[in-house]
Amino acid sequence: MKALDPRVTPARPDIAAARLRGEVEAARFVEGAPAQIRSASAPLRRRPDPEAPLETEALHGEAVTVFDEAGGWSWVQLSRDSYVGYLPSAALGALEAPTHRVAALRTHAYTGPSVKRPPVAALSLGAQLAIPRAEGDFLVDSAGRFFWARHLAPMDSFESDFVAVADRFLNVPYLWGGRTSEGIDCSGLVQTALTAAGIPAPRDSDMLEADLGAALPEGASPRRGDLVFWKGHVGVMRDSSTLLHANGFHMMTVAESLSEARNRIAATNGGDVTSIRRL
Repeated sequence: MKALDPRVTPARPDIAAARLRGEVEAARFVEGAPAQIRSASAPLRRRPDPEAPLETEALHGEAVTVFDEAGGWSWVQLSRDSYVGYLPSAALGALEAPTHRVAALRTHAYTGPSVKRPPVAALSLGAQLAIPRAEGDFLVDSAGRFFWARHLAPMDSFESDFVAVADRFLNVPYLWGGRTSEGIDCSGLVQTALTAAGIPAPRDSDMLEADLGAALPEGASPRRGDLVFWKGHVGVMRDSSTLLHANGFHMMTVAESLSEARNRIAATNGGDVTSIRRL
């Protein structure tokens, strides 16, 4: 059997996706059942354990395939980027076709058409909603919750500048595996910004480096929108000299000189830049 990336391969010794029959060994193969994230976000973990490391987060409205469920945990694959892991079964519900996405950094859901009503949820940029109707300045989702209309955008509309999207996360706390305005990591920042601009992107920095763009020749000057990679880290150029990145040194998303970031990362055994890639 050939080696497959376990991060995006729904296979365990006891169970695997039916499409992997002949590629992996497993006691049984299943088709999986479609489901959708119904909570504001859901943590995807390596093991069915709340203390297990956070791999990534799934946002409200994102589709998943469920291959197994036990003890309140579902073993799933995310439709967005194919990541595989365990998330709380309580976060899942039936599929419905989303019509809108959250375009603001964060938006609240209200019980009625007034921002003075008590908020009942807060959704982050990129969350998806099924909106059957509008009422004044609000859009009402299938659960009867009211959202400020200008915080949402149709699913078929995209941002024109993904760097400007990443900019909205300035000063958001760093969170390993995070993908929301409450906490985000380096590759989550890049993936979220690219997705908002209609550019599909994998989850982790090594995947992004392997899949996106073309490497600049040695000595070429970077420009806005170029992706800068280290082993295990990624940022995006805000302009020809400024790097925007979520990082564990500042413990938040910052904009700083690329030269300062390179020197600091090298001085702390993070190595040098492995590539700068242009989309």
